[in-house]
Amino acid sequence: MNNHLREAMRRSKPDTKRKKVLVFGAFDILHPGHLNFFEQAKQYGDFLIVVIGRDKNIEKIKGQKPINDENKRLETVKSNSIIDQTVLGYEDDKYRIIKELAPDIICLGYDQKAYTEKLENKLADFGLVTKVVRLKPFHPEKYKSSKLKESE
Repeated sequence: MNNHLREAMRRSKPDTKRKKVLVFGAFDILHPGHLNFFEQAKQYGDFLIVVIGRDKNIEKIKGQKPINDENKRLETVKSNSIIDQTVLGYEDDKYRIIKELAPDIICLGYDQKAYTEKLENKLADFGLVTKVVRLKPFHPEKYKSSKLKESE
């Protein structure tokens, strides 16, 4: 277990009766679309956990390095009061964090299409009964990280 996760779990351990909602992403340039994403996800439960993708994994998935490094992205997202816990994912196994946190619900963004089928299989392998929900876009023509990066 990485140190960030251990520290975050110690500081904000969810009550076992509360429904845990997990989201994950790069969250490189935080914008209103991300904030809406967090708000939508929070509606599905009581305890919102945000997993920040590692730099190495973001580069592998998106084909380019994030503008802000993983620690900067972690601190930026952590400052949002709607979020109960913010942790870095793992470099070696992006699904391991899901097994450790055992969320009740995983919310995916409208554009998070990669790995969806594998996610369902991993949840079954872990013996987790986790509902996977796809959230609605929030003005994607305006608030999409790739479009915002292009305009800079």
